[in-house]
Order: sequence, then structure tokens, then C-alpha cells
Amino acid sequence: MSGFTPNRALLNPMFEGYKLEVIAQEDSVTRFGLQYRPSQVANSGRSPLSFKEVQSRITHNHLAMANNSGRCLYVDSEHRVILVDLTNDSHTPSFNVVYELATSISSPETEQVHREYPSAAFLDAGTAFVADGQGALYILALPEGGTAKLLGYFELSDSTQTTRSTPTPFRIHCATRTLDGEAVALLSSRFYGEEEPDASQTHWAASHAARFDVWAARFALPFPTQVDVPTSLDIIWRRRGQDVPISMEYDNSRKCYLLVGSSVYHDIDQPAPPSYEPSPDEIAPIPRANEKLDAATPRMPSYSWTQTSDSVTVAFPLPATTPKSNIKVTFSHKTLTVHIQGTSHVEGVPLPRYSATQLWDGIQTSTSFWTWDREGEHSFGLLTLHLDKQNEGTRWMHVFASAGTTAGEEEVPETLDPSELHLIRESLEKYTEALRSGEDMSGLGLGRGAPSLAQGEVDEEVDFSIGRVAFLTWVGEDGRSPMWSSGFGDSACSVLSTDLPGSGAGASIVVKNGIDGVLFVLDEAQAVGSQPTWTHVATFSALAFVLASKQDTRFTYHVSSKAVLAFENGSRDRGGNVYIYRGGRPGQTWAKQSVLKVGDGSAGSLLGVGTFKTAQGHTIVCLCENELVMMHNIF
Repeated sequence: MSGFTPNRALLNPMFEGYKLEVIAQEDSVTRFGLQYRPSQVANSGRSPLSFKEVQSRITHNHLAMANNSGRCLYVDSEHRVILVDLTNDSHTPSFNVVYELATSISSPETEQVHREYPSAAFLDAGTAFVADGQGALYILALPEGGTAKLLGYFELSDSTQTTRSTPTPFRIHCATRTLDGEAVALLSSRFYGEEEPDASQTHWAASHAARFDVWAARFALPFPTQVDVPTSLDIIWRRRGQDVPISMEYDNSRKCYLLVGSSVYHDIDQPAPPSYEPSPDEIAPIPRANEKLDAATPRMPSYSWTQTSDSVTVAFPLPATTPKSNIKVTFSHKTLTVHIQGTSHVEGVPLPRYSATQLWDGIQTSTSFWTWDREGEHSFGLLTLHLDKQNEGTRWMHVFASAGTTAGEEEVPETLDPSELHLIRESLEKYTEALRSGEDMSGLGLGRGAPSLAQGEVDEEVDFSIGRVAFLTWVGEDGRSPMWSSGFGDSACSVLSTDLPGSGAGASIVVKNGIDGVLFVLDEAQAVGSQPTWTHVATFSALAFVLASKQDTRFTYHVSSKAVLAFENGSRDRGGNVYIYRGGRPGQTWAKQSVLKVGDGSAGSLLGVGTFKTAQGHTIVCLCENELVMMHNIF
């Protein structure tokens, strides 16, 4: 996870769980019926959508929110641009039709491509870029009242995508001002052109593979006066990848664009990174004559280990002929040194060699010791280290701090001894008996039985694969990769959450670290051209674990270090909820969790979310099919 190194001082291995903090629904949530209703129906082409297109449409945010403003907009089912003002004195949002987009007429050429959902992005509170999902881009000046003024009308045309003359449907992700006094909009579209098929791909994979383009369109400021005839967009650079970007930002301090997605976005003049597809034999090996599939012995770990509340025990297997004088062990407060001298290596059993290797946590050197047991007539003996924890009660995740990292030590899971298994089994028996009898199973005075919010939520198996694999691709203003960007696009992380739209400028991301969610903020560059660095500023303990239990999540966003919000789709009759997980301080064993109902059964599916800040706190805005829902002063 290059570039995302957690600060261990901000991790909380003693965290136990979330406690419910009740927020009064009637005091915090208001609903407003929609006269102009949005739609998540988009006409598709004759060919089926790829899986990644379906996935991106499910998570598409239909609500555009201006930063540090109470203004947002959406496009309704009749292609009208609806401006919503949320900051008037009556505390009731106003809905105004400020512009009507042109509707295209279907033709055999347009039916060959998939239309996108309408999308929009604010350049500032008074200027918006609106894409109709059919290849046209409108730049609108938004007055305090009345209709919008058209500042520009453009189309995205690509002669490389076959010979058709129709515009290429696209989605707009963000609009920003550069330091050069220009405006740039970042767009994405599916690539419909022909590329040479990868020889390693099967016919099925080649026919179903979808590629996506990222475009940077430039606009001069102030916007020139333009007639109603569309002109071609001024494209300054273009990249291609295998998925729709998760998010895109402009970093003013580095004069670079950051593309986050489950693919690296390469220059279209360069070949795409080769993808690996296993052969049928690798997927399902079939025994051949005189072949034993189980003959290969898996590599043994270098050591085994276990722990109690106040100690860690590490055991290394060594040849029984090793003299005690050949064993050199040195303890320090934070490191461990183990050298075995003058002993020949035995195949399959690696000899330990650690030179001032960082431990997971501190130890007491005065009471830590080691023993050497040759095991009598056996071939191997055990070198056992007994490490006394400096911080009693802290559970170690690994023996060494760098375990499991790319350039660090191997990851060795903890081995539980019979006494620990007995205690765990005894605790589980008490827990299940408390569930049957209805007693307080937490010992915290939380009442009898399971919490009502947990009824029906307990699964026997928890899916720990939560999160989206993401790569970081940096692109300079001229479209070239910065000098320092080599390798950044090749390191993957698992994204749990991105910034809630409208929460302000600046890039931050919540990355999965074990079962935790670790919030990283992109540091401001000291000079243009400096390498980007990410700082760990907060931890949402066990976030991946709790998100994995949600079956209908559509959006997951965070607002700085205050909270992570998981929004349900709400397409069912019961409506959808938003689950609010608040960050805790290091050392806290519990954090706060709240739940609010977004849909009441008649609101319809959740289509978009955003936020704006008032003097009393943040207000969350939820756009549903039939209602606009506002949640006031949540944090």
C-alpha cells in the first residue's frame, strides 16, 4: 500500500465496538415532495452494458452540490435543469427550472452507443457545467432568480471511435479553475473504437472487455459569447483505462490531476498494461498420468507465535545440533535481533535472521528472555522468545511492525494455544446462553436481548472483501505523467469511502487497513513538482467489518474526520437508512453510531447525496425519486 502508511499511534487495537447514539428522527429530518422528479432510467444501446458500466451507474450521484454553498442541482426526467436553493430564510428549499436541455432524436447511429445519466458539476456557486448524457455539454450562469444564461454549448466528438458522426456520450466528474486562469472539466466515456485484441485473451473476454476514456476539456475565462450551435470541446489530454473513475480531483499545489479508479489510466499512445488471465488448467487442475497434485509441500513459516494480555511468545524451529553458543538474541525497547551462527541450513526450514527489526509494539527488556530446548532425540529444537509487553492489554496484530507489507517481513498468523481456545469457547457459551435467556449479554447495562437495530442483521459469515480496489494515476496539466509519478499507479489500495460532495475542497480518502478504515489527507505541496504525500489523520475502527454487514449500500462517503455515512438504496418498501459511524480517539474502546431513516416508503430510491455547512453544523441533502430529504445538524 505504497503512499498510505498508517500511523500506529492513531490505530486502536483495543477497540470493541459501536454504541448507538439516538438522534430524534422528527427533529432532524424534513421531507419535501418533488414537483420535478429525477429518473434513473437511461436509454441504452443495442449491446448489453458491461459489468463495470452497471456498477458505475448504481453508484452514480445524480445530485450536484456546490462547495461551501447551499446550492445544488439535478436534471429531471423531462431534461430540465432544476436548481435547488437551500439557504433561504424560510428553511424551505426552493426548486426552480433554470434551463431545458435539448432532446436528441434516436437514430440507428445513436442506438449503437449507451447513453449516460445526465450529470453536472459546479465551477463555483454561480456557474455550472451540465452534461445531458448524450454527448452535449452546457455551461450555465446561475442567477439568484429566474432562468440561467447559456455561456457555452459544446459536443464531444471523437473521429477515432468508428466513422459515426454522432457525439460521444460522457459523464462530467468535476470542473475546476487552474492556476493559469482557465477552466478545465474532467469527463469520462466508454471507448467504442477498435483496438487490436490481446492475444492472451479468450474470445469471450475480448468480446466483453470494455475500456473507458478520461478527457480533460479546456475553456477560456471569461467564457466567450457563443451562439446556440454546438462547437467541439478543446481536449488538452486523454487517458484510457479499464473502469469508470471513482473520483477525480485537481491539485492546485502540484498543478496535477489525480485520477482514482480500479484501473491505471494510461496515455492512449501507449499500450495498456497487460492483464493476466489464468488458463483452464490453472483454474481447475486435472491430474495427469503419474502426477500427484498434493505432492508440493507448502512453505513453512519462519516461526509461530501466541500472546496473552501481558506477553508475546515466539518460537523458532532450529536444528537440534545447534549449540547454544551459536544463538545470538538481543532485545531492545522497540526492536529484536536474532542471529544463528555456524549452523547449516536445513531444506524447508529457514533459519531466523533479524537485525534490529522493528516489533509491533514496545517490550520490557528487563523481564524478556529466551530459552533453547533441543527436544532430546528429535531433529529440531525450539528457540523460544518470551517478550513482556510494555503496554499491557494491547493486542498485537503481528510480531513485527512490517509484517505483511511489500518490502517487510512475512505475515505469520497468530497460533492460539489450548488454554486460549478454552477461554474463547467459554465466553461464546456464555454469550449464546445470554441470547437465549434475554439477559444483558454485554455487561454494560444496555438492556435485555439484542438491540432492535441488530435484529435480522447478524450473519454467521461476514464478508471481509468490502472496499473497492483503486489505483492512483497522476496526470500533469499538459497530459504527461509527472517525473515523480513512476510506480504510483502500480500500487493498489482498498477504498472504503470518498469525500461527501459539497464538504469542501481538498482530497481525502478512507483506506481499508485490516478491518479498520484509515483516513488519509493529501498534503499540500511545498513547491510545484514535489511528490505527493498522504497523512493519516484519523481512524474509523472496525469500519470495514460493519460496512460488510450492509446488504443494500449505494453510497459511502465521509465528512473529514467527523463521520463516515453509509446510505442504503431504499428501493424496498421499508425505505432506506443512513448509518453514521463517528471517529474515535486512540485508546477509546467504543465509538458512536447513529441511524436515520432516509426513505419512508414513499420517497422511492435514493439517487444522490450532498452536504453544506451552516452555523449550526452540517446539513445532509438526499435526493430521492419522489422527495428531497434534509437532515439537519447531524454533526
